[in-house]
Order: sequence, then C-alpha cells, then structure tokens
Amino acid sequence: MRNRSILHELFLSGLSDLPVLQLPLFLFFLLIYLLTIIWNVLTIVLIVTDSHLHVPMYFFLGNLAGLDLCYSSLTVPRILFDLHTKTRKISIEACITQIFFFMFFAGCEEFLLAVMSYDRYIAICHPLHYTQIMSWKVCVQLVSIACCLSFTHSLVHTLPAFKLTFCGSDIIESFFCDLPQLFQISCSDISINVLLIFLLGSIIGGGALILTILSYVYILKTVLKIQAKGNRSKVFSTCNSHLTLLFMFYGSAMFNYFWQCAGHRISGGKVLSIFYTVILPFLNPLIYSLRNQDFRTALQSVFGKIFPQK
Repeated sequence: MRNRSILHELFLSGLSDLPVLQLPLFLFFLLIYLLTIIWNVLTIVLIVTDSHLHVPMYFFLGNLAGLDLCYSSLTVPRILFDLHTKTRKISIEACITQIFFFMFFAGCEEFLLAVMSYDRYIAICHPLHYTQIMSWKVCVQLVSIACCLSFTHSLVHTLPAFKLTFCGSDIIESFFCDLPQLFQISCSDISINVLLIFLLGSIIGGGALILTILSYVYILKTVLKIQAKGNRSKVFSTCNSHLTLLFMFYGSAMFNYFWQCAGHRISGGKVLSIFYTVILPFLNPLIYSLRNQDFRTALQSVFGKIFPQK
C-alpha cells in the first residue's frame, strides 16, 4: 500500500472559477447579506419595541430572526472573503468548527420551527387555555431546550469528524464546510459518521418533524370543523407563513444531508446549498412581514413616525 501524506489544510472549490463572474457574484452576495441583516434586525427591533407583538408567536419569530442572522453570518462573509482574495484555503480545524456552528444554528431552527407549530396548535385548538399553557416561562424553557438539543446534536457529529484523515483530494466541492462534502474527500472509514447522521437525523430531526406534522393534523381537523368559510380561512391564514418556511427548510435540508450522505451527488448541489444558507435567511423575515397583518401594521407605524405625512 502506498504511503500517502496526511493533509492539514483544505481548499473550498468556491462558486465559480471564471474571473468575469467574481465581481458580480461578490456584489450579489454582499447585497443579499446586507438585506438579510437589515430585515432580520428590523424584525427583532419591531418585536421588542411594539407591545402588540409581545406574544409567544412573535417571541419565537424574534429568536428565528436571530438564528437567521447567525446562520447567514457563518457562511456569507466566508463567501465574500474567498471571492475577494481567491485563496479559498481553510484548515481542517476551522472547517470542522464551521460545521459545528452551522449544524447548531440549523438544528436550533429545526427545533424552533417545531415549537412554533406547537404554539399554533395550542392557539387554534385550545384558545381558552393558550395563555396558561404558553406562558413566558414555558416559551423560554422551550427555546432553551431547543438550544441544548441542538448543541448536543452538533457535538455528537463534529467530535468524530476530528478523527477523520484526509490524504487524497484536498478540495471540498462547496463554498463552505459541511459534513456531506467533507466525507466525500476523507480517506477514513466514514460508516460510523454516516450512521450517526441517519440515526440522529431520524430520531431527533424526525421527532421534530413528527411534532410539526401532528400539530398541523390537529389544526386541520379543528379548522375543518369551523362552519363559516370566512372564519376558517382567517384561522388557517395564521399558519401559511410558517408552513411556507417548513417546506423550504425541510426540503432543502433533507436533500443535502440524507441524499448526499447516501452517496448520491446532485448536479445542482451548490445551488441548493446557496438556497438554504443564503437565500432562506433572507426570505424568512420577508415571508412573515409581507404576509402578516400585525407586522405590516407595526412596520407602517414605525415608518409613519420616521416619515410623518404632512
């Protein structure tokens, strides 16, 4: 067996090697990143300052906006740095550290979406007991549990990754570090690592997804019992924004982790990665603000104070 040197540094393949695309891509991602910061910060400020938004649903939404800020800041600055410097070099330790925080923020968002589904279930199916069940103490506890579970989940995946060796290709076919792409270039036995992804993904991620699905099954049953069509559509409209986020988040995450870790390669893998690491944190606050009457009212009130009509 030939001796192969162990690698200590890796290179990200980036988005494109064409020089003509470097500046347009840099400007595009810079614009998206700035808009993501503005929208998510604005969402948090509105929730904190507007007393009409001091309810559990918007407390969870404020936490989601904070996660999107962290989520986006973990990947986009690295994209901008690589587009500007064209180095794309990263140490293995820094790569796995990025994976840890990426999985932590993504896991927190997954659990938070499940908690938001449960909140909608209580609000629609048990409205008379809503304030008792979803007290502020319970809301804080649910968010804390989500963070603890996500931290543990991320730690279990990244600690074994430090034992991986890299002695072949040193190019990660992505613009940021993620487990499926890291496994593809490792010359170690990754069967345990892949098993952990499927096992924990099925138990923890599947548990969050089942909670979400069950919540909406009961919501649907309750909504269908409402006689007046107008009231029925009004009640269900409060869930539309959340359902949109669920489909986008779970759809892109499942393709990335389960499909690619199973050994399948997607030709548009980078496009999919851009969607859930860059575009989704940008879209989340827009989906809620544009489709939510309370948010539009709060936003109009703020702009009315800043730009008073004569």
